[in-house]
Amino acid sequence: MTGVPGITRSGQAARRPVGFARWSMYGFLALVVLSWGYIFGWTDSGVGDLLSADSWSDSGRFLRQLAGQESDAVPAFARADRWLETAKLAYDTLVMSVLAIGLTGLAAFPTFVFGARNVSSGELGGAPSKSGVALFYAVRLTFAVTRAVPELVWAMIIVFFLSPGVVPGAVALALHNYGVIGKLSSEVVENLDPGPARALRASGAGNLQMLLYGVLPQALPSFLTYLLYRWEVIIRTTVVVGFVAAGGLGREFRLSISLFHYTDVALIIAWYLILVVAVDLASAGLRRLVSGD
Repeated sequence: MTGVPGITRSGQAARRPVGFARWSMYGFLALVVLSWGYIFGWTDSGVGDLLSADSWSDSGRFLRQLAGQESDAVPAFARADRWLETAKLAYDTLVMSVLAIGLTGLAAFPTFVFGARNVSSGELGGAPSKSGVALFYAVRLTFAVTRAVPELVWAMIIVFFLSPGVVPGAVALALHNYGVIGKLSSEVVENLDPGPARALRASGAGNLQMLLYGVLPQALPSFLTYLLYRWEVIIRTTVVVGFVAAGGLGREFRLSISLFHYTDVALIIAWYLILVVAVDLASAGLRRLVSGD
């Protein structure tokens, strides 16, 4: 049989050479096996402690403390007054997340287009300019720096300039997420269909008109979708910035852990579950509006 790919004259399947992708996969699997073998065999990985009876006993005791079984006092999650007190902190946490994502959107919206390489290079129909290239690298560098620094580090820096509260936490979260949203949105612009922008250029449109009518209408739905996704992440990260006295449930969580008030910790975890579910549902509904479903 001739003329059929992969079939020899004798009718047997021809052996295909192993490609680069397959060798890469084999190499990756080998490195994984060797890495885990080294960790378990030649380092103090702590796996033995994890599987020890003492660790499981301590875990069970901690869970019983969270449930209030190790104390005769009424658990915090069973008291209406504690729910009301922590409700104010939950509200502050929600406000922090909304303020953070709002600041992120306000900062990223006017800048993410200039972080796209095809805008600065003139691939969308314009002429490349040195100022456009310089702006591209400046914006991309800003995105890289802001997202490289974790939210907790930003919060530790900002509390030196602002008094502890909701605002420092929101600014810290906004700075980190500005880099994330900016980079993702810039890559969306780089993958856009250049046809509408080039058609506008051919009809005599200027740079601003090309961006407003040829680029932003295509990139805006993805930008808003990324923004809503990051809101879901931010509501979970508020507990981290709260550790440095940035306000909300995070600060109360740190204090409760330090004072061994375990039922208060359980109450705060319950509030976080409520907030995360509420924000996830709200974000999903808003994304459906954005996508037009």
